Amino acid sequence: MSELATLARPYAAAVFKRAKETQSATKWSKSLAFMSDILKNKDISVVVDNPKVDKQRLSELLLDICQGHVNEESENFLKLLVHNNRLRLVPTIAKLFEAFKADDEGYLEVEVLTAYALSKEAKQEFTATLEKNLGKKIHMNVAVDKSLIGGVLVRAGDKVIDVSIKGRLQYMQKALK
Repeated sequence: MSELATLARPYAAAVFKRAKETQSATKWSKSLAFMSDILKNKDISVVVDNPKVDKQRLSELLLDICQGHVNEESENFLKLLVHNNRLRLVPTIAKLFEAFKADDEGYLEVEVLTAYALSKEAKQEFTATLEKNLGKKIHMNVAVDKSLIGGVLVRAGDKVIDVSIKGRLQYMQKALK
């Protein structure tokens, strides 16, 4: 993942700079998310990964699929990625772009994994606690992961807070070795 992030960072930074210049960060967010979703499709992946597919034909295919969902600048960006053999970076570029956007707008994207679904009240209370501890407004994405057994796992930028039973058991296992 770190290699992908290293390769994707200059693209994400350039797209974010352009989005700031043109005040189109929301449009770019939607375009990158759409392109990322397309490239996660198994049928599209087969075509993208096939070295026998001509870059021009691949560009045309992807632009046909994206028609009406991305603007002209996004189309040009997609062509550039095809030309540079960097299509696999789109999901990472999208993620980095969102991080740049969040930082610029003064909030932090936080991914929270819980062993059980949070009630609305618990989610609000947890959000307030995280905002206080992290010192920023947050946008929290919550997902349930039963393998945690109990507790939560929080990823906020490059910070990871693991207060799950699974995490504690893994820590104990390492300590006992």
